[in-house]
Amino acid sequence: MNSVAITDHGNMFGAIEFYIEAQKAGIKPIIGCEVYVAPASRHEKNTSSEDSSYHLILLAKDETGYQNLMKLVSIGYLEGFYYKPRIDKEALAQHAKGLIGLSACLKGEISVLIEEKRFNDALKAADTYNNILGKGNFYLELQANSIPEQKIVNEGLIKIAKELNLPLVATNDVHYLTKERALSHEALLCVQTQTTLNDPNRMRFQTEEFYFRSPAEMKEIFKDVPEAITNTTEIASRCNLELDFKKIHLPKYEPPSGESKEDYLKNLCEEGLKKRFSEVTPQIRDRLEYELKVIINMGFVSYFLIVWDFIHYAKSQGIPVGPGRGSAAGSLVSYLLGITDLDPLKYGLLFERFLNPERLGMPDIDIDFCYERRPEVIDYVTKKYGQENVAQIITFGTMQARAVVRDVGRVMGVEYAEVDRIAKMIPSELDTTLKSALESEPELKNLYQNDQQVGKLINIALALEGLNRHASVHAAGVVIADRPLNNYMPLFKTGDDQITSGYSMGILEKIGLLKMDFLGLRTLTVVNETIKLIKEIHGKDS
Repeated sequence: MNSVAITDHGNMFGAIEFYIEAQKAGIKPIIGCEVYVAPASRHEKNTSSEDSSYHLILLAKDETGYQNLMKLVSIGYLEGFYYKPRIDKEALAQHAKGLIGLSACLKGEISVLIEEKRFNDALKAADTYNNILGKGNFYLELQANSIPEQKIVNEGLIKIAKELNLPLVATNDVHYLTKERALSHEALLCVQTQTTLNDPNRMRFQTEEFYFRSPAEMKEIFKDVPEAITNTTEIASRCNLELDFKKIHLPKYEPPSGESKEDYLKNLCEEGLKKRFSEVTPQIRDRLEYELKVIINMGFVSYFLIVWDFIHYAKSQGIPVGPGRGSAAGSLVSYLLGITDLDPLKYGLLFERFLNPERLGMPDIDIDFCYERRPEVIDYVTKKYGQENVAQIITFGTMQARAVVRDVGRVMGVEYAEVDRIAKMIPSELDTTLKSALESEPELKNLYQNDQQVGKLINIALALEGLNRHASVHAAGVVIADRPLNNYMPLFKTGDDQITSGYSMGILEKIGLLKMDFLGLRTLTVVNETIKLIKEIHGKDS
């Protein structure tokens, strides 16, 4: 295959990593999403069923399509969430440019209407999607998955294609890579739905056909409708998204006095020299000029001013701020601005470890704030740069070696004591994988090879290890951009209505966005309270 698409349900969490890995492998990446479409308005949330949405595949043809896809996914979470992130046809019409649509699986609107024997309604729905997306941008999707209803739906779709002169396309839902992984996927569904494999009422897929089929298999299955296979390559040839990872999207810091950013930074440093040093030696002056030259040439003036600004705000409000940590302590500019409180010259710290022309990416300054008052600093940054331009960052919990063994043991119905015994054979170090544990622990390896139940448990666990378990808010990360964030990424909303980025921290750096760590440190809170109590008890001069 020369191209491959990603269409996760309702989100784009893996889109950038997928894009990068596909390009590395010399394969064209196609970014898409299987969105949920509300039957009427996305704002209506009074239906009794959690299945109050249809599926629809959207693929980005170009950068415009990618921008629209991100906006639609954001709308799904921020405006249409009801059990699932839903868009509606109104939102789709507003953001249809640059997108190709596919009618989706048995849960697609047209497929559901065909199954309900409402052929005329199915015809109207197909015509509506075709009009919204534009002629030639909507395909009717045929699948072959051994589900009896699929055959009836396929016949209806072929009929609609003839009546409306719409193109057909052959696809296969992919939930696991190979047919042999079907059981592991069943176990994953049980983990997610808190059920067991022997529960007759558990959520399950009807067949084992949801794997990554080869082109030869697909050609054989759809030999009666060869145009549906040909159209897969036609769609791939029309999707040509090129992402630029070299641009940096720093928010614009506007100096209050109307002077240039460069002059403002230099003036702040000059003020810092008077406060920090009783005598400005040639060594200090040379180091400052060198650092400023590097910062200006690399385009990071705004970066330093942004960090200075919110630290200055925090200190002016009496919010305890840490003295600085990590490589930023090697910067004299950081010291003069009050970003750090360590003199790098006194301790022989290197600026190059923090910032140098050969280092790709933005500098990274981790800042500690009083745990209790950290939200005030985030609120300040949000108000200054705009609510749409600032968000906290998503993070993903993954299924680690010990935890995944316990999960799989539970869904298989293995006794707790036995699962606990197996899990405790795996070393507790964070970077331990099941594979490395099998190599380093003879007792575990022996059980795996000679106990059929343990072998099955570990094989399933090996297939699931490392998968994302849940999404949550990163403890410290905040992203700040020069424009509304949904121009650069999809947005996500957590269960407690916290809006976060739809891409993780590493990806935000990759796409050129400013990521800051606003660390909430309890120690600072304790130290601050201790100083207050000492002053209260012993007087201000103690």
